[in-house]
Amino acid sequence: MEFSELIRTGRAQAKLLRGPEAPPLRGTLCVTGHHLLLSPGPQATSDLWLLLLRRVDSIEKRVSGDSGTITLRCKDLRVLQLDIEGVEATLDIARSIEALSSLESVITSFPFFYRPKGLRLGDAWHFHPPERYYKRVARETNAWRLSEVNEDFSLCPSYPRAVIVPRAVDDDALARCARFRQGGRFPVLSYHHAPSGTVLLRSSQPLTGPQKRRCAEDEELLRAALAGARPGAWGFILDTRSAQAAKQARVTGGGTEAKAAYPGWKRLHRPLERGWPLQESFVRLVEACGDLEQSMDRWLSQLEACHWLAHVKEALSTACLAAQGVGREGACVLVHGAEGTDSTLLVTSLAQLILDPSSRTMAGFQELVEREWIQAGHPFQLRCAHSAFSHARPKHEAPTFLLFLDCVWQLGRQFPLSLEFGEGLLLALFEHAYASPFGTFLCSSEKERCLCEVRTRTHSLWSGLNQPKEQRKLRNPLYVPNPLAIWPSVELQTLRLWQGLFLRWIRPPEPSEVAWEKVWQIMTDKKTEGCEPTVSASEPRL
Repeated sequence: MEFSELIRTGRAQAKLLRGPEAPPLRGTLCVTGHHLLLSPGPQATSDLWLLLLRRVDSIEKRVSGDSGTITLRCKDLRVLQLDIEGVEATLDIARSIEALSSLESVITSFPFFYRPKGLRLGDAWHFHPPERYYKRVARETNAWRLSEVNEDFSLCPSYPRAVIVPRAVDDDALARCARFRQGGRFPVLSYHHAPSGTVLLRSSQPLTGPQKRRCAEDEELLRAALAGARPGAWGFILDTRSAQAAKQARVTGGGTEAKAAYPGWKRLHRPLERGWPLQESFVRLVEACGDLEQSMDRWLSQLEACHWLAHVKEALSTACLAAQGVGREGACVLVHGAEGTDSTLLVTSLAQLILDPSSRTMAGFQELVEREWIQAGHPFQLRCAHSAFSHARPKHEAPTFLLFLDCVWQLGRQFPLSLEFGEGLLLALFEHAYASPFGTFLCSSEKERCLCEVRTRTHSLWSGLNQPKEQRKLRNPLYVPNPLAIWPSVELQTLRLWQGLFLRWIRPPEPSEVAWEKVWQIMTDKKTEGCEPTVSASEPRL
């Protein structure tokens, strides 16, 4: 397929309205295979305006007289308006944008054509392999090993080639465990807590079914996990479904671990919303934030009714429970829901941020996202196909990764000195997860990325974000390493709407950017003078 076949009109004269704070931009509008460009002309002082077409979430068009208007609602929550000369040109450009912004083929997407200056193909793809984290675990304990049983992805299509498993369990046993877990996602190590020797594991639900099937190898794997911690260790299985939902799953072949079959393990249910209800909450929140004419009481009522902050609260509460089990009670914790690719990853990644100081560094957080979301099989291609504006409502879409980023933002707000990265990195990850010139978030699993040759034919997002010119926008100038766990307050009255994202294009951005730059300047001056900030055990929660 040629992109030219989908471009009905290549160019037209247009005026671009980018929001209440940005001045209108007039010039020649051009449609290419991957971008929408507006050139203001040789006499103008403005730069070329560029929009990646994959960022378009929905498009509305209307015509009047001899002109037309196209409204583009973007996945990063921007709303853009194009006033175009000519009715036919308006309709043709709208149809072109609709076709080009919804191409399903991965290998025709822009990352396979993006070749920025200063970056080489292959750079940064090797930054966060599973072997790197295993080396850290191996320095702390000898009870775990790196298995390549999934090297050809035949055991579990959503797992990476290599996973960390108990040393006492061989690969043949792992293969039988995989057949007993939905999608082949048998229990693997997510995090080793060196101070207590306990571990955080993740998997999918067991396929017990109505007959209450058992798997000796699966039971042995969880016994080996306890034995590798310390003699007499115990654990709990944190199920992110309600007890009723887990019971109903048996009818379709799923279920839970039987108490008698897994001695030493207790089961807890902490239901987390996922799928369509979470997407609907996101949509309603964005609708409320975009309604600027309602009263404050009405707006607050809509904010409460969308339940987004309630989802944030539940996610943080469940992560704190998992972190408490590992860090304070000395227990091993296995987290799973049904598939193990959504709320499971949300809990395990947040628990590590709470417990592990290295995960709160710039490099450590990038590794956490790579290991616990991308390599762990979160289906980004499905979950992030649309944002909050699309009229399509597929059941497989859900802003689980956005919920994770919001929870991380809440941690950064309550512990402003403890994260080496700032809001800029979280906003960048949100944007790139939904539409990106880089290949990092393409596809829904490592198997799919290998089939599409993503690692050899596209650039890694980490290579772009780690450029020196980008770091100043992404780093937290107030950061001071904090060796302690950070336990957030999860009461609703302490959680805040993430205005930097949800109100980003509605309110003037300049004050926050100016303040950020001033903080950078102050901290730079202090370090030049030899004055380093310090952090106490009881870091203030702002």
